Amino acid sequence: MAPDATTVFILGGGVGGLVAANELRKRLPKVHRIVVVDRESTFVFAPSLLWVLTGDRIVRKVSRPLSRLDRKGITFVHGEIELIDPKRCEVVAAGRRLSGDYIVIALGADLAPEAGPGLQEGGHNFYTPAGAEAFSADFARFTGGRLALLTGSPAYKCPGAPYEAAMLLEAACRKRGIRQSTEIDLYAAEPGPMGVAGPDVSRAVRQMVEAKGVRYHPEHQVTAVERGTRRMRFTNGVEASYDLLAYVPPLRAPRVLREAGLIGDNGWITVDRHSFETAHAGVFALGDATSVPLAMGKPLPKAGVFAHKQAEVVARNLAGRIMGRSEGAAYDGWGECFIETGDGRSGFGKGNFYAEPVPRVIIEPPTWRWHLGKVLFEKYWLRHWF
Repeated sequence: MAPDATTVFILGGGVGGLVAANELRKRLPKVHRIVVVDRESTFVFAPSLLWVLTGDRIVRKVSRPLSRLDRKGITFVHGEIELIDPKRCEVVAAGRRLSGDYIVIALGADLAPEAGPGLQEGGHNFYTPAGAEAFSADFARFTGGRLALLTGSPAYKCPGAPYEAAMLLEAACRKRGIRQSTEIDLYAAEPGPMGVAGPDVSRAVRQMVEAKGVRYHPEHQVTAVERGTRRMRFTNGVEASYDLLAYVPPLRAPRVLREAGLIGDNGWITVDRHSFETAHAGVFALGDATSVPLAMGKPLPKAGVFAHKQAEVVARNLAGRIMGRSEGAAYDGWGECFIETGDGRSGFGKGNFYAEPVPRVIIEPPTWRWHLGKVLFEKYWLRHWF
């Protein structure tokens, strides 16, 4: 006898939400409803924003309307999520109360540039499409001077991105013939690149960046950015000037999650590190909205690759539960990412972040093959999930 029809709400149409929705649709009969809810109408492939930054992409080419999900048998609801009731499995979005049977939270983390005084006014947040486009426009007019990048807090999404951005912009300056008249500085709130991946990877990435002539300043936590004077101040007393600034903003959990009582003492959703089910039965959470402690004491990084793999596990187990069978899928902590270095080359990091006592991660040296792999991955992602 077939199970009764169920409704699964997937909150968030980013990487994790799209993978979960597609995998559930593939595994469940059509009688079961898969509903994706997002305040944005368009998905943007975030890894490509690095290429938007340098003028090698335009946002329209790396975006897809979420309404395309409808043709795959996935319902898309466009609207701000105003309330989540995990006990009743209810969601209020765009003024409508929606009732279902299961919830998968894939809302990610909110960018909070306002947490850094002067950041919004003085620089460009290249983690957003608008910010990357605005920087690209200014960079196209840039003829030399002080080009600065900074991370607004020690913890942020996509830990390799600011280092990739520095190397890509350095290569772009050479290509435009303005490198000799440009000083490039990267101010990092953290003590080293991609620290969770281990000292060997951190050292390798730092060497890549500094080999490009980029001046790297670790443990520089910004306290203020002054647009008028184009100066930055840091907690260690250092002051520095800039002519063009790109920054990575601090993060915080979405307000609706805090109001729903889903946030733990660490500021994020606590989940089972293998199944990603929360303390509420039938409510799962994955990706950047969660905090997964590792044996080394630091949390699993917030990056699309982890949300993707977690979504596959959640979808498999949830589909099995709905169909009355046990799947037993478990996330194993594996992750990988490309590391763009400019000049049509990319490195590739991969490893087990659940390994003990520390993650076992290696980084492959930059080659044109890895860069081609990232280009093909971009094309695959935008075609396959829509």
